[in-house]
Amino acid sequence: MHWKSRAVAATLLLGSTFLSPGTIAQVPPSPSEIAAYSGLHAAAARGDAAGIAKLVAGGADPNARDRYRRTPLHVAAYRSRHDAMRALVKAGGNPNALENDRYDIVTIAAVANDLPTLRLALELGTSPRNITSRYDGTALIAAAHLGHDEVVSVLIAAGAPLDHVNNLGWTALIESIVLGDGGPRHVATLRALVQAGANVNLGDRSGTTPLTLAQGRGYNEMVVILTNAGAR
Repeated sequence: MHWKSRAVAATLLLGSTFLSPGTIAQVPPSPSEIAAYSGLHAAAARGDAAGIAKLVAGGADPNARDRYRRTPLHVAAYRSRHDAMRALVKAGGNPNALENDRYDIVTIAAVANDLPTLRLALELGTSPRNITSRYDGTALIAAAHLGHDEVVSVLIAAGAPLDHVNNLGWTALIESIVLGDGGPRHVATLRALVQAGANVNLGDRSGTTPLTLAQGRGYNEMVVILTNAGAR
């Protein structure tokens, strides 16, 4: 299939033009959900670390789930409530828990381009190697698509798998091309992946290589980076 046909197919599959496999299924708690929360979910949304400790001491489950199977830790991560995140993990909250659409707190932070929350999630024990989302992807793949180059660098340094292939047949490197815009942030993302040792010749499902994909889109800076790295 020609790259344009694949891009259109991916757009239809993802439900909106150039939405990432890391973003389409993420469902943050809505204002009405937050208003209806009680217990630990409410304390997490407020960022009330003291309240969290008191509730857990009274028997509250730090891994309780809301109707979307978000734990209080997911809620705290969505709202960048760092003290609450620390309190929840200290109380036994699972930093690798997945919600309904299989997102963890590292992927939530990566999609939001929220570097402080990302660094804290990693510090608290969330693995950058987790397979997340209905697309069997990773936080790195989601960040690469979105051109979150600083997030990509943090995830690479943390040991995120460079060549994981999601169920669309794409790696982080390929997503930076086929779902990117060829601009500075996506170029920086691709450069970081290449410098870290991502496989520049690992093609998509049809065998089309990253170099061919970049050439077909006229992404000349990416072509130069890939060619210099030995891409064929």
